[in-house]
Amino acid sequence: MPFPFLLFFSSIFLSFPSLSLSQQTPPKGYLINCGATRRSVIDGRVWLPDGNFISAGTSKSLTVPGLVPTLSTVRSFPLENKNLRRKFCYVVRVYRGARYLIRTTYYYGGVNGLDFDSPPVFDQIVDGTFWSVVNTTEDYGKGLSSYYEGVFEAKGNTMSVCVASNTYTVSDPFISSLEMLILGDSIYNTTKFDSHALHLVARHSFGHNGSIIRYPDDQFDRYWQPYEENVSVTASKKIPAVSGFWNIPPSKVFETALSTAQLESMELRWPPFSLPNSTYYIALYFADNSDSMSSNSRVIDMHINDVRYYSNLVLSSEGAAVFATRWPLGGLTKITLSPAANSNGSPLINAGEIFDVLRLGGRTHTRDVIALEELKNSLRNPPLDWNGDPCLPRDYTWTGVKCSEGERTRVISLNLTGMGLLGSLSPSIANLTALNGIWLSNNSLSGVIPDLSSLKLLEILHLQDNQLTGEIPSSLGEMKSLRELFLQNNNLTGRIPDSLIGRPGLEVRTSGNQFLSPPPS
Repeated sequence: MPFPFLLFFSSIFLSFPSLSLSQQTPPKGYLINCGATRRSVIDGRVWLPDGNFISAGTSKSLTVPGLVPTLSTVRSFPLENKNLRRKFCYVVRVYRGARYLIRTTYYYGGVNGLDFDSPPVFDQIVDGTFWSVVNTTEDYGKGLSSYYEGVFEAKGNTMSVCVASNTYTVSDPFISSLEMLILGDSIYNTTKFDSHALHLVARHSFGHNGSIIRYPDDQFDRYWQPYEENVSVTASKKIPAVSGFWNIPPSKVFETALSTAQLESMELRWPPFSLPNSTYYIALYFADNSDSMSSNSRVIDMHINDVRYYSNLVLSSEGAAVFATRWPLGGLTKITLSPAANSNGSPLINAGEIFDVLRLGGRTHTRDVIALEELKNSLRNPPLDWNGDPCLPRDYTWTGVKCSEGERTRVISLNLTGMGLLGSLSPSIANLTALNGIWLSNNSLSGVIPDLSSLKLLEILHLQDNQLTGEIPSSLGEMKSLRELFLQNNNLTGRIPDSLIGRPGLEVRTSGNQFLSPPPS
């Protein structure tokens, strides 16, 4: 049983004066308008069409009047078999090691026709990690769009964000927009992003009753929702310098606070909905900006579900942030702020964030990923779902790809029989060194058979009923594990290597070719 301090980590960070952030530059990254066919400029920022980031799906325009441009088109992904799990991925070039805010937005607009008046429910995935279920039904019923936000670290030179049909998906999945924005190195940097990611549960500006606070008020374009509670709202008379705050919240969240009129405890039901049992990252933000209070006279104690979160937090005009990186929660959550014994002021709070801490699902071995990408590029019509991680999550492997279990994920077989494939076999297939079986029969593959001698574990090679040319590589006869070699009905020429003729334990089929010597009997 682990020690209690392994479950969570609480700390405090006080802000300090710094330069003004009034002159903001937009965060770097990508704004992708899904389904759009041309660039657009919205609020001075460029949104890109999505054609260069994804090869599957269909662009559709919504007929709902009055939509903002990023909601007026969607990319829709035809659901060929509702019992088949398939993912469709946007692949974006990124900076390895950078931390990205990823936001997906969905507005259904009845795009799947009159037979499906409610939005489909489906999954979303980042690289090899299951991110969340997408269920926009409640928001859509209110005429609203839905967005999901997470923080992920780029593990390679590309990241994939995928929409994935599941066994409960009854009509075509879709997506309205995708944003991938680089966060500063100091943002949420107590999280171990080598093994975890963050999925936003709630982010609120307490006491704020206006529109969502975002860029340019938030330099990273995070969304801070308004939040009112049945307690007093106080207006601030002085705004702290936020660049010294942990996670750098926008200064606008410090314009209002929730407080009590008396020197008494304050309870918040936040977030305002029930949470599944999980481990959460919680950050709360405070600043005492009243004129009448003397220095260091407002001191508060904090409890979450009656468990001590932090004690004797001294609030000043410079402000403070308190965070926990691994806090277990489930069900409704109660935050209690109480005046400490030595406090002369009532408790207050300005803003809060809470994230579900996601364990990363891992990545397929880099060598295998590169090899499959090169194989994909050598095919003129690869399977539509050959994007993103080939093996992960486990329920969403690429069509025809089987992978090993365990921490070091390798591709162990390819079975693309009868898929009408056009193109050639890239020599990179020989870099899939964990393969034990290749089934590519009954397609229209052309070109020569590459050297496969590096596939020491290969037992089965079925290439029959294609349009392959050239000679049979003599190296096939040196592959000790090979027991089935089916090459019939191609356009192969030359002589059958002696090392393949009559070898015990190896079944060779070569009829229907143009060899100079007869096939083995």
